[in-house]
Amino acid sequence: MSTESQIQSFRTTYAALRGEIAKVIVGHDEIVAHTLIALFAGGHVLLEGVPGLGKTLLIRTLSEVLDLGFNRIQFTPDLMPADILGTNLVMESDSGRREFQFQRGPIFAHLILADEINRATPKTQSAMLEAMQEKQVTAGGELRKLSEPFFVMATQNPIDQEGTYPLPEAQVDRFMLKVTVDYPQRDEERVIIERMSGDPLPPARPVVTPELILQAQQTVRHIYVDSKINDYVLDLVFTTRFPGQYGLRELESLIAVGASPRAGINLIAAARAHAFMRGRGFVTPEDIKQIAPDVLRHRIITTYEAEAENISSDHIVQRILDYTEVP
Repeated sequence: MSTESQIQSFRTTYAALRGEIAKVIVGHDEIVAHTLIALFAGGHVLLEGVPGLGKTLLIRTLSEVLDLGFNRIQFTPDLMPADILGTNLVMESDSGRREFQFQRGPIFAHLILADEINRATPKTQSAMLEAMQEKQVTAGGELRKLSEPFFVMATQNPIDQEGTYPLPEAQVDRFMLKVTVDYPQRDEERVIIERMSGDPLPPARPVVTPELILQAQQTVRHIYVDSKINDYVLDLVFTTRFPGQYGLRELESLIAVGASPRAGINLIAAARAHAFMRGRGFVTPEDIKQIAPDVLRHRIITTYEAEAENISSDHIVQRILDYTEVP
């Protein structure tokens, strides 16, 4: 089957997928869409928002409709790396001999919910690095492969809240997208209140199998990207590093560290998935512009001057998008 026919055959599946999610989740359409973009692009998602906005419910609903093995890890200050990866335990065999056996940790699943990831210490957070990048873990003295597809969705409270630790830069960079979850609209919140105060929510039925997800990921890799799109992405990324050289001298004092090379790689991958979910076999500049804020916001480190002026990385990304010439 050609790439184009695979894209069109997936449209019906995608509509059913969104329909099942909507049975449980009210609103958050863009957040749901960008989460699925990361899934089909083979990346991971960091959801940030204050407690009570439905981040955990969204992830649990996704695990049901995607028919994936699901584990939730509640990150707390006393959580240790072995609690995530697993450890060797002394067990008694049938013959009565004592021997070490590896007991797998919750990381061994298709879909991982890293709940309130920034409430654990940086040492524990770093236990996720190898798993997220290489889809394997070194535990119990051996290298162990993880199941595919492997997808981490982490929730994070705003870092100025009590009892949180900033995520290490290397950890943050492993997330393809950082999605900001905001309060629902008034009419959406009315529906939420009615649903939650009435009968139990209807269960979401499985729509997509792991095999279909892997097939979709393979199709996404073959979405066409023109060389002009690649140049456009490079312009965006390099402007975050050298704004003065690209005509935005006013940003030089606001950016401490620009986006890493992983930003450009993830921006192309996410744009491919964005085009795929809209039934196209090619990437347009609009795909890049739609997904760029979620790809870049956590990869730009602002200066103290920017913080003093209340200028966030979102403002900087939008300024770059507005200024950079579109092919």
